[in-house]
Amino acid sequence: MWLVLLIGLAGTALALAVAGRRVLFLYKLAMSGQPAPDRVLTVKRDPKGDVEAEVVEVLGQKKLLKWTVAGLAHFFVMWAFILLASVYLEAYGALLADMKFHIPVIGTWPVVGFIQDFIAVMCLLGLITFAIIRITNSPAKLDRKSRFKGSHTGGAWVILVMIFNVLWTMFFFRGAASASGNLPYKSGAFVSIGVGKLMDGLSHSTLEILEKVGLLLHIGVMLVFLVIVVNSKHLHIFLAPVNVLFKRRPDGLGAAQPMMSDGKPLDFEEADPDTDVFGRGKIEDFTWKGFLDFATCTECGRCQSQCPAWNTGKPLSPKMLILDLRDHAFAKAPYILAGSDEAREKLPDAVKAEAERPLVGGADVNGVIDPDVLWSCTNCGACVEQCPVDIEHIDHILDMRRFQVMIESSFPSEAGVMLKNLENKGNPWGMSEMKRLEWIEELDFEVPVVEDTMPEDTEYLFWVGCAGALEDRAKKTTKAVAELLHIAGVKYAVLGPAEACTGDPARRLGMEFVFQMLAQQNVETLNEAGVKKIVATCPHCFNTLANEYPQLGGTYEVVHHSQLLAKLVDEGKLIPVMPINENITYHDPCFLGRHNKVYKQPRDIMAKVPGVKTQEMHRHKDRGFCCGAGGARMWMEERIGKRINTERVEEALETNPDTVSTACPFCLVMLGDAINEKKNSGEAKESLEVVDISQLLIKSIKGEATKEPVAAE
Repeated sequence: MWLVLLIGLAGTALALAVAGRRVLFLYKLAMSGQPAPDRVLTVKRDPKGDVEAEVVEVLGQKKLLKWTVAGLAHFFVMWAFILLASVYLEAYGALLADMKFHIPVIGTWPVVGFIQDFIAVMCLLGLITFAIIRITNSPAKLDRKSRFKGSHTGGAWVILVMIFNVLWTMFFFRGAASASGNLPYKSGAFVSIGVGKLMDGLSHSTLEILEKVGLLLHIGVMLVFLVIVVNSKHLHIFLAPVNVLFKRRPDGLGAAQPMMSDGKPLDFEEADPDTDVFGRGKIEDFTWKGFLDFATCTECGRCQSQCPAWNTGKPLSPKMLILDLRDHAFAKAPYILAGSDEAREKLPDAVKAEAERPLVGGADVNGVIDPDVLWSCTNCGACVEQCPVDIEHIDHILDMRRFQVMIESSFPSEAGVMLKNLENKGNPWGMSEMKRLEWIEELDFEVPVVEDTMPEDTEYLFWVGCAGALEDRAKKTTKAVAELLHIAGVKYAVLGPAEACTGDPARRLGMEFVFQMLAQQNVETLNEAGVKKIVATCPHCFNTLANEYPQLGGTYEVVHHSQLLAKLVDEGKLIPVMPINENITYHDPCFLGRHNKVYKQPRDIMAKVPGVKTQEMHRHKDRGFCCGAGGARMWMEERIGKRINTERVEEALETNPDTVSTACPFCLVMLGDAINEKKNSGEAKESLEVVDISQLLIKSIKGEATKEPVAAE
């Protein structure tokens, strides 16, 4: 027994030393990043929300269970790691104390033995499921649509084998213990006891030897596994709960984060590009939370499988972007952690070459991230929504864009026109501010315009937005909403010429300075007017006003028009009466759906319109597919791969719709353009159109003529 004890303790000490050294390296590397004081656990950060996230996302595996079979398999494997820790407690008790050791109080309860063996069996079934998935998606079979494309699949097999080794050594050790009479569970541990029965007939001394060999094997496998894990992508076993704990609340969507330097908001009036951090120009500019994101990535590829850019032939894979940043951070780590210039000079040439690589740059300069990767992102949020470990891809992409735009002046040239128009005219099209009121002239009732303060008894400010005021197709939505609010008796007013772009296109492009200029101007206007409640038709305006303006002192109660209209319909203030006998499919705007979780109200409105027959596209709600306009892509040419709006319209056409509905002016334009292309090619019927849900509602309320009735099935 002394030899067993010596081997067990020596192996444990060695493994902990090797693993500890790696953990210390990872900690030092992460802490070399910028501070992130908003991620520190404080009362202000909402400890209740942190605990809830751990319970729901880590213990409950909420995101992974959306993926049915694979998610269920992972659920049992994850819980095996937690519950089988009790078996290792028993194993070390047997090693250090007595082979008959049991956990105090509960250690002989049959239910404990049953739970241990049951979860081990379910874990084994999970491993078989993973193996089938891996074989089906073997490297030889991987194409662009596979979520494993680009992942390190070989390492995954090593982990599967190691988990299997944990399971069989557990049953071998416990089976021998059962046969020798040392297993603390006389019933319940059905597999362990069954294995013990297979050893019936062996001598007691032989059983004791087998038990000790099994004990050392079980502990040894765990120790080797530990060393492998801390040196592989399976670090997420330990880091995922940490990353979930420190994520943005409620998730990494909604507001774009303000520019920070040394843990403080960047003051552009006093900022110095030579000393302050403008976005991310090198890997050490990322915060420690960024480094935590890189190390936590599981390479599962769920982000990649949902990315509209990747699915239409663009070079952006959210997974590969994180992996490229991670690999670069690890390769540059000796340089980052070197204590002096003299120490850096002594580093290998390969490390110094890695340290000199630009973070963003084309093949000609060997950049870590290709510019086309950076500018392909639509900020749709599909990657963040699906990531099971809460990596915040959009924040990292946006921060790299900020450096490229504000320091390098490097961005798609056509976006420069948009920026110039925002600076000079306060809207992306460069139109006169007086044109913001022209849509009112087409109405047969008066719409109050704010002069200095909100008119008395006015409940809402109607934020029309640049598209809603200036783009012809979006104007139809504006007029429909204005008339619906008028019919419902809702008192509202508009800013007219005093309204400027919220700054969303500039911020999502990376030009934070222009965003702040416009946002501060709008906040001042809104605060001086005494605005409390805002209704907006554009999800981008809605998101910016509700989630980003509070960063600049503008806090308002903001609703999207779909939310307000659904409420008015429920209250009976708007009553759709005329049937609209059409097949309609609804497209979820990304900044309304994923970014702000508004899925129900637009569908509720359509459900209340008589005659409407709805059909969901196969990608909808939290897995909806982008129209291609977000992330300032509305103002950039789409030159690589298939057009995203074309892909989305093809999905819509699969439902054989009479009408495509949405709730966003950008989506209205993008889907409308793609539908027109399909009409020209004969792939879509001439009567097909895309409309806002408000247009459907006003048509039913006013009893306007509809299309031919849908043919009965």
